[in-house]
Amino acid sequence: MTLKSLRSELDKMSDSSKAKILQGFFKTGSGDYGEGDIFLGISVPESRNIAVKYNNLSFKEIISLLQSKIHEERLIGLLILVHNYEKNSGKREEIFNFYLSNSHAINNWDLVDLSAYQIVGRHIFNQGKSNLSLGGLLFKLADSENIWERRIAIISTYYFIKNNRFDETLEIAEMLLKDKHDLIHKAVGWMLREVGKRDKEALVKFLKRDYKSMPRTMLRYAIEKFPEKERKAYLKGEIK
Repeated sequence: MTLKSLRSELDKMSDSSKAKILQGFFKTGSGDYGEGDIFLGISVPESRNIAVKYNNLSFKEIISLLQSKIHEERLIGLLILVHNYEKNSGKREEIFNFYLSNSHAINNWDLVDLSAYQIVGRHIFNQGKSNLSLGGLLFKLADSENIWERRIAIISTYYFIKNNRFDETLEIAEMLLKDKHDLIHKAVGWMLREVGKRDKEALVKFLKRDYKSMPRTMLRYAIEKFPEKERKAYLKGEIK
């Protein structure tokens, strides 16, 4: 399997009508967060299948995918990394470092969400205790001027949440409370909701302190699973 054959296969799978819909959904217009992104109209399940099929591509070939203006090519490059991180324990450190060194190419919300916690979150969760330099990495990313690195930081904690560890999520959520970007509000709210699904008391404690100052979108996402009466009380600012 070669990079050339992968691109040939993608060309045959492209769907212009779906691509047009995706161009609008991912905000690719002038001044939008996804400005200039090009879509082929290939679904995520199809992209996953291609990634598994071409998982033998070298890092050099994956860089070529990550540097592409075509969204699905970047996604497939990341999905290859996710697949190989899962299947090849001997290459995890290399894949983790490669991922972070190419974070500039992880430049849309789905690219972050479909890869960050499986690689960055998992690696830091499993290696952080024996490698203290990893401990502060998520907080460094959360403090980045780059929106996608900030999203990587909070989404990476999903792996922690899945393992019932919430401190990092709550600390990074606190850091990002004043973030200006709606995509960060949604990501933080989503992760807070995931904390609440496992430990509602931890979420309520966080909200009690900060819910009145949270961006509205973040709050709505965080309390989405609450009973309707309780959810409305939060939205009206009636919780003491």
